[in-house]
Amino acid sequence: MTWVLLLVLSSLLPALLFGAVWSLFPGEEETPRWRAALARRFERWAHALRHEPPVTTNPFDALWVQDRLTKVADHVRQLESDTRGYARAERIIASQLAYDQLLAKACGLAGVQVVPSPLGDPAERFREEVELASRGWSW
Repeated sequence: MTWVLLLVLSSLLPALLFGAVWSLFPGEEETPRWRAALARRFERWAHALRHEPPVTTNPFDALWVQDRLTKVADHVRQLESDTRGYARAERIIASQLAYDQLLAKACGLAGVQVVPSPLGDPAERFREEVELASRGWSW
């Protein structure tokens, strides 16, 4: 009887020990709940300890946008004054859309809210120009 108990324990105990050690290694199935909970807790602690870097803006970005606005506005004026240009309307529309995108970027830099509107909306363009001019932008 003792030898049966010894045989069962000698074959069962290593199998249990091997199974316990094997469960510590990650497998192809989903992550164990305890490991996921521990990871979430560590992530919360790390988030609480992290310091967000201050948001810094490059002042030369505003100068670049002002310069591009000047050049695109001059280009639109030149296209509007040229009555004999090839595909004049398409070029004016494309230039105005580029101007609108630059205005939106300038509004983002100046902190002006950009209202969603249809492409090429002159009322929105005028509002953005007035807001930027009131904040000291010139082009």
